[in-house]
Amino acid sequence: QRLVGWTDARATPSASRWQALVVPWDGNPGAAVDPSALGLPYPFFLAHALAGEPEALGPCHGWLVEWKYDGIRAQVVKRAGQVWVWSRGEELVTAQFPEVASAAAALPDGTVLDGELLVWLPGAERPAPFQKLQQRLNRKLLGKKLLAEAPVRFVAYDLLEQAGCDLRNQPQQQRRDALQAVHGALASGAAGAVLGLSPLVQGDTWAAFAAWRQTAGQRGMEGLMLKQVSACYGTGRSKAEGVWCKWKLQPLSVDAVLIYAQAGHGRRAGLYTDYTFAVWSRAPVSTEEAQAVVEAIGQREPAQPGALQLLPFAKAYSGLSDDEFAAVDRVVRATTLEKFGPVRSVRPTLVFEIGFEGISESARHKSGVAVRFPRMLRLRPDKPLHEADTLPSLLALITP
Repeated sequence: QRLVGWTDARATPSASRWQALVVPWDGNPGAAVDPSALGLPYPFFLAHALAGEPEALGPCHGWLVEWKYDGIRAQVVKRAGQVWVWSRGEELVTAQFPEVASAAAALPDGTVLDGELLVWLPGAERPAPFQKLQQRLNRKLLGKKLLAEAPVRFVAYDLLEQAGCDLRNQPQQQRRDALQAVHGALASGAAGAVLGLSPLVQGDTWAAFAAWRQTAGQRGMEGLMLKQVSACYGTGRSKAEGVWCKWKLQPLSVDAVLIYAQAGHGRRAGLYTDYTFAVWSRAPVSTEEAQAVVEAIGQREPAQPGALQLLPFAKAYSGLSDDEFAAVDRVVRATTLEKFGPVRSVRPTLVFEIGFEGISESARHKSGVAVRFPRMLRLRPDKPLHEADTLPSLLALITP
């Protein structure tokens, strides 16, 4: 637990820091032996993807149900009059979200909240797309214009520490009741507009919750979170202390063409497993027109303005079995056109079904779109190249 957030490129390791790290723990996170550890978060508790139907979990009254947000998971820590905001990746992001840090100053000392950072425009009924939130990351300076265009709200869904006491071993329902009390004390003030509370979704049957889940997309959500009322707050993706499940919407998907490949990492370092996929700029008028584009790519001829072409839009490296990766690797090696360092361009021959969680317009990408969490759902040997999807079909998936 003490190692979470402990490493920092700006801090030089020392004997004293090591000794403070391994000194016996007294159970009080607010009384850290190492002053630099005062603002550290807790290890994050992670959810499991729901396998099968929710009825297998037992009666629905044994679960708390919330929306699954499409934001940045974070913990807000308030101790000794100071505030720290930590991402799930153990990055200190306080400076990137000054409005959250300012609002959290109103929290009592010894408070740690778990929740989600979201761009939420004033008066809007739903959060903005994730790409809006990305504008706030990796920025050393946040101008007034960006702060106004992408205001951030922290939506809390768990209380991990209260008055300096670790609550993680308390049941989910008990922590939820305490969280509602903490939020209630802030709701009437300015802090309550920035520090929100994740609402519970109400239902008497799993069928009722399934109906709510179908509305998640239009609400800017990814689905539902199911949290066992008796669950403690565990560490990592464990089921020993209780269970959280994510019941996500089915991913969006398109059929796309493999155009670049790069070697993987770890045990896949000897195979080409990281791929770039493209869609047609428009629907080919015929098989022959599509084949002409493939031939031009094989001859290294640049695409002509306004002509049919394949536009790269996503990279993916997961979703296939080891046997499927090995088969694609053989095709990549046999159809390589050029090498650019670790990347190979390949003659377009393979179509894949690509799934992703969300899509939005993006001026940073040549295709004009950006997708969230792309992955390969399956190979499509039954799909000819000219029947792969198009940029207009991608744009049609963007929710207004």
